[in-house]
Amino acid sequence: EHCVQNFNKQLTEGSKLQKDLRTYLTAVKAMHEATKKLSEVLEEIYEPEWIGRGDVASIAENCDLLWTDYHQKLVDQALLTLDTYLGQFPDIKTRIAKRGRKLVDYDSARHHYESLQSSKKKDDVKIARPVSLLEKAAPQWCQGKLVAHIVAQSNLLRNQAEEEFLKAQKVFEEINIDLQEELPSLWNSRVGFYVNTFQSIAGLEENFHKEMGKLNQNLNGVMLQLEHQHSGKPLPVKAIRLVKASYPNHWVSPTECTVNPLYSIFCEASDLCQVYCIIIPSPRGKKRAITSPDFPDRSFLPPWSPQVRALHDYNSTDTDELNLKMGDLVYVVSYENPDEQDDGWLMGIRQVDWNQDKDLKSLRGVFPENFTERVQ
Repeated sequence: EHCVQNFNKQLTEGSKLQKDLRTYLTAVKAMHEATKKLSEVLEEIYEPEWIGRGDVASIAENCDLLWTDYHQKLVDQALLTLDTYLGQFPDIKTRIAKRGRKLVDYDSARHHYESLQSSKKKDDVKIARPVSLLEKAAPQWCQGKLVAHIVAQSNLLRNQAEEEFLKAQKVFEEINIDLQEELPSLWNSRVGFYVNTFQSIAGLEENFHKEMGKLNQNLNGVMLQLEHQHSGKPLPVKAIRLVKASYPNHWVSPTECTVNPLYSIFCEASDLCQVYCIIIPSPRGKKRAITSPDFPDRSFLPPWSPQVRALHDYNSTDTDELNLKMGDLVYVVSYENPDEQDDGWLMGIRQVDWNQDKDLKSLRGVFPENFTERVQ
């Protein structure tokens, strides 16, 4: 009976696990659909000329495949395994019910047989009493046969009861012995099954979030590129010490600097303390009277020109713009016509292009100032 109680408990726990796992899979499916729709919206609103449009589509496709793979592996390695595990319970449950019925039959046959055995003496008295009556009514030759018939009939009933008892006992014990061997083994198997199931779920979920994290990093990188493409804000500027005599056009008084916002960087030495104006780049084509403060007009050429280093990749959107990769060194040169300079944009030639061809006129181009930093 203790084994039967454990079986019922095990079946209840397994059924609950199966139900909750199906609920979890339904939630995964719903999250997949929600993520897919969100990616579709992003693709719809992402304009063709924006940088990284192809990357966004690729990330969305990979995200969809990752969700599909995750759901399918959960079904194969967790749900189907659980279904197989629970599939053995119905047959055992049927045999337990059959054992209960056979136990009733066995107890009934045993009770009937024991009742006949215990009432044997009483039956002998009941048999002798009619004989005394028959002795008066029946002839002498008939009395012995009558007694023998009654005794034989009583013995036949006891033999039949004994046979039914032994048969019921055999059937019950066969079922009972099988269950006594099988139920403890099934009970002990639950630990290993739970371990394997939740290890599979944990491993699949860990790998899923790891791969999804990579896709999210890629998407975040695309968004940063898009931000840099369309943002008018400068990159963070570190405090630097500049020699006033090197580039006199860099230094202006606070009253002379009319460009907003104004960032003041004070040098450590008090005798060099000046106000340094940084101009926030504007879209190309918007002219201002002031030239770029970082690099005033210069007539000298590479390799004596000032150098800057690209902090981020920049993909040109016009024929007169430079394509930059992060880390590229660029010689900054002056515009032939200063009036053509756009606010926040510099003219230059990549160092690698200059070293190869020395063709300043055809290889130079403009690039956004806030994508670079000055090389000291």
